[in-house]
Amino acid sequence: MLNPADGGARRRGAEYVVERGVLDEYSLEEVARRRLHSNKPLVVDHLKDSLRCSVPRLKRSVLGCLPVLSWLPRYSIRDYALGDLISGISVGIMHLPQGMAYALLASVPPVFGLYTSFYPVLVYFLFGTSRHISIGTFAVISIMVGSVAERLGPDSNFLINGTNSTQEVNVTARDAYRVQVAATTTVVAGLFQVLLGLVRFGFVVTYLSEPLVRGYTTGAATHVVVSQLKYIFGVTTERFIGPFSLVYTIVDLVYRLPATNVGTLVVSLVSLVALIIVKELNSAYSQKLPLPIPIELIVIIVGTLISYYTHLHKLYGIDVVGAIPSGLNPPKTPDISIFTEVIGDAFAMAIVGYAINISLGKTFALKHGYKVDSNQELVALGLSNTVGGFFQCYCVTSSMSRSLIQESTGGKTQMAGVVSCVIVLITVLKLGPLFEQLPKAVLAAIVFVNLKGMFKQYLDIPALWRRNRVDLLVWLVTLLATLLLNLDLGLVASIAFALLTVIFRTQLPRYSLLGQVPRTGIYLDMDTYEEVRNIPGITIFRSSTTVYFANAELYLEALQEKTGFDIRKLLTQKKKMLAKQKRREKREKKRAEKEARNGVLKTAVERSEEIFSVEKTTDTWSERNGDWGRQNGGAPDTASALDTTATLASSYADTLSRDLSACSIGRGSLEIHSIILDLSTASFIDTVAIKMLRNIFLDFGEIDVDVYLAGCQACVVEQLERGDFFSHTITKGQLFATVHDAVLYCLRKQGAPTAHIYDCVLDMTSSTHL
Repeated sequence: MLNPADGGARRRGAEYVVERGVLDEYSLEEVARRRLHSNKPLVVDHLKDSLRCSVPRLKRSVLGCLPVLSWLPRYSIRDYALGDLISGISVGIMHLPQGMAYALLASVPPVFGLYTSFYPVLVYFLFGTSRHISIGTFAVISIMVGSVAERLGPDSNFLINGTNSTQEVNVTARDAYRVQVAATTTVVAGLFQVLLGLVRFGFVVTYLSEPLVRGYTTGAATHVVVSQLKYIFGVTTERFIGPFSLVYTIVDLVYRLPATNVGTLVVSLVSLVALIIVKELNSAYSQKLPLPIPIELIVIIVGTLISYYTHLHKLYGIDVVGAIPSGLNPPKTPDISIFTEVIGDAFAMAIVGYAINISLGKTFALKHGYKVDSNQELVALGLSNTVGGFFQCYCVTSSMSRSLIQESTGGKTQMAGVVSCVIVLITVLKLGPLFEQLPKAVLAAIVFVNLKGMFKQYLDIPALWRRNRVDLLVWLVTLLATLLLNLDLGLVASIAFALLTVIFRTQLPRYSLLGQVPRTGIYLDMDTYEEVRNIPGITIFRSSTTVYFANAELYLEALQEKTGFDIRKLLTQKKKMLAKQKRREKREKKRAEKEARNGVLKTAVERSEEIFSVEKTTDTWSERNGDWGRQNGGAPDTASALDTTATLASSYADTLSRDLSACSIGRGSLEIHSIILDLSTASFIDTVAIKMLRNIFLDFGEIDVDVYLAGCQACVVEQLERGDFFSHTITKGQLFATVHDAVLYCLRKQGAPTAHIYDCVLDMTSSTHL
């Protein structure tokens, strides 16, 4: 209900008045009619529903497993064909140089990079849900495959006796074994992805935050660059594996730099300059050029022609690609005997490949207004790797550079991927042998230039420094772990550290005392806002995160610090006072019995009834030093007995109040009569936290401070019920819908008159009726 602004007050927006009763949990459940647990579907019901079959359900299942059937029958040649054709040709031209170049990263012959650009793309066409991503070779995944292939198939395992009593590497046998290792690893990674997709485990990628992924890919890009330096300088380096292998490789490379092949270095530098200049022109004139200039393909063709006609390999010792067989290989079963040796690396490839794939897919889906199924993407990528592995392909994922080309050149569907496959197929069948004289330095230069986007990720450092330094720490630790511990261990360490940051942030939340914003029912942190005011006698405590086993003890310590009570010392002091009281009662009883025998005063029974109790003493303390004699006054038979009892009680109450005051830490702690715990930030609560809350209620109750809960979500209330939190001493009447409800209840319970409550608390536009 709108309420006009007051005469001289400045209007800051729409105003409203709410008139209702104070709502505790009992009242809220009655008003809102909370559903019972029995009304919720059971697991058996969910299982029956999942097994129920119907024609519409069968159709949805088939279309979900084969998404191509949902769009291919409605494919519009008029609207999509031309754009997909141009896009497919452009992407296919990019597949050729990138496939051969990234094959070097995977430590397999270049032709297998072309196979990897063919088979998996066709599989993804059938099972994928993204319309714009380009599946195929990718630098980061390729270097991960290469690390496994070189670890299991090092050069030292393939040495043979050469001329002049020297040992040479049997390159043919070595490459054949490395291809087998790469294919086997790919099959295992694909099986992981398929299984995770079938059990609806697509959300696993959420544990890979964006800073982690970007830091990891930046570190992997550094591994890629270092691995290609030997082709740039034309030197042969030793292969290192395990932690710090990158450092050892750089040291070995620097040691061998004097043996640089000048011809190879010249080819590399010329190729780099040409690639960088033309790519910058493509970026600068992207709006004017109908298609990007295919500089990678041009450099490969020109480099091959120059190498062939000038005999670079024979005259200058420049390393070339070598024999490229034409045609397609038949499928081959993977080597099951090495499954256990590659399972860890395969799982890392499966997770990283899926993370890159789904992030690109969701980016394009959001831009073009369609949905990508994360679980089906996991299955599609897994099938692409599994099927590709049987045809000697290595692990694939989507490529950002090719996907951007596919989208920017007018690609609308995965038909563009089919067109690119045709380009690759023609090359494999007919044109492959023409690239036998291509210098490997040209392919290394292509890899270098295509990593430009990843090295731009170093600009994340200043950006994250300004935005979130915890994310920056995750980025830097991931980068260092990837560089120093290698790609597999680096990924594990990075995920562990990222999860630890979440745990540490829940263990070190911000604890605050809340005060009321004048003229509102809003309560904010008093350290942050200047105009909020404290409610006399009431402490409102809030944690910025949920309360659970890892921070329950810290929560209790922060509560005691903020409220000014050292609850343990207070309870210990009370126990001492109680023990002293019992001893005093015993002495008084003996004295009364003696006086009764002498017939001086009252009987022993009457005497013992007049002795003060610890409860009376505590009441006197909580009521802030009220008149003990008046509270415990009676009608003794003699004035001397009354005076003696009152004097002792008053002295004892003063001692107790003074001792309790000495135990408290903080100003005004003894003036607090109510504590409100704001649990609106809690999303769950475990048994440890429930036990801690129960102890808070009981312990503070021992020193006559009432405790209340406010703002609990329904799921938290259910967990409190299941944890047997509520009892005859702690009821739902101590749980309120909002902090404001709890404040009003506390004031009314302390006997504040209605006018005083409205003056002190309800002097605001949004008011609540008691």
